[in-house]
Amino acid sequence: MGEWDFTDAVFAPHALQEMERRGLSIVDVRAVLAFPPRVHHVREGRVVITALFDPTARSQFVMGVFIDIDRARPVVVTAYRSSKIKK
Repeated sequence: MGEWDFTDAVFAPHALQEMERRGLSIVDVRAVLAFPPRVHHVREGRVVITALFDPTARSQFVMGVFIDIDRARPVVVTAYRSSKIKK
């Protein structure tokens, strides 16, 4: 799986609230965590995964998952979706 292994990540309460509000399921976020296509360092101890996500083959969007990696286990702190695929 390369340098990154987020399969044992836990979800902060804030992340779960924001995921529900934004219509992101734990299953979908875990799929991105299992095979992170792009991982960017945000700051010391935090990364963001960005992934093109296509749950229905008609509703493509970018998913971003922010993870604190300076803990015993990675902690998902928030996740978002964006329809702005090209920037």
